[in-house]
Amino acid sequence: MTSRETKRKTFQKTEISENEHKCLILHNDEVHTFDYVIQALMEICDHDYIQASQCTIITHYKGKCDIKQGRFASLKIMKDAFSEKELTTTID
Repeated sequence: MTSRETKRKTFQKTEISENEHKCLILHNDEVHTFDYVIQALMEICDHDYIQASQCTIITHYKGKCDIKQGRFASLKIMKDAFSEKELTTTID
């Protein structure tokens, strides 16, 4: 494989992975209150109260919950907003 072919494949992989739909996952931390997490989900993810409550309960009992799906770039913005509120999220 030539250097040019390697660069082309690397570029294609990067382009595909950035456009793939990903999941933003909220992790349980045993620190924040249900109300605090619900409010954060409503503010950052634009969840309504019922959806935010359900995600919070799932996170509490299962340890994590998929809270949003979308492109990496938009999820990264939300992940950073959760970090500012000291809530742990990952993008998978």
